[in-house]
Amino acid sequence: MTAPWTDWNHVLKLDPDKELPEGVTFGDLCATGTDAIEIGGTMGMTEENMTAVIEACAEHDVPLYQEPANPSVVVENDALDGYLIPTVFNAGSPFWITEAHKEWVRIGDIDWERTTTEAYIVMNPEADVATLTEADCDLGADDVEAYAKVAERMFGQEIVYLEYSGTLGEESIVEAAGEGVEDATLFYGGGIHDYDSAYAMAQYADVIVVGDLAHDEGVDALRETVGAANDA
Repeated sequence: MTAPWTDWNHVLKLDPDKELPEGVTFGDLCATGTDAIEIGGTMGMTEENMTAVIEACAEHDVPLYQEPANPSVVVENDALDGYLIPTVFNAGSPFWITEAHKEWVRIGDIDWERTTTEAYIVMNPEADVATLTEADCDLGADDVEAYAKVAERMFGQEIVYLEYSGTLGEESIVEAAGEGVEDATLFYGGGIHDYDSAYAMAQYADVIVVGDLAHDEGVDALRETVGAANDA
């Protein structure tokens, strides 16, 4: 069975701890043409705010996934198409590689059929996710390519996620990540703010992930990035 993300070009990531622009609804964002919606964030995540966004998006016909920051905020909801669980390959703390996952298995029943891990490579040392996971972000193109190969070929990861979180990455690094994967799907997230930046990253990544732009600018800007991802 083919994984759904192999057909995606664009994902909208919604952070339950952030507001939407004035006059913008979740329905407006769902109608921009994005291929899927991922609900998650690093700081301020609770089961309550996760649930509120899930229920707001569930009314619209867009694939819906939760990306829980930790086991305590996992929401069991039939509206979800699945769970995308980060495992940070360059984390300095092993908690974010396997221990958080171990705790989830211990405290609850996992819906294995709808659960997939994402092999994160975190690249922005100023980002909350880098601080939280103590990530080693001092990586060159060869390091990133090697991590991508390890993720896919040694650990069997279906998704490799290059995360610049708030800043636009170097095209050469994204290209190297793409060269490191064969069958895995390469996600790219970070700093996409218009058509041109979305198009640039989408030339090397299979899927671009856009988050802050939706919260900061709204529908029109988001729709431009969808167009760029489809054009690349």
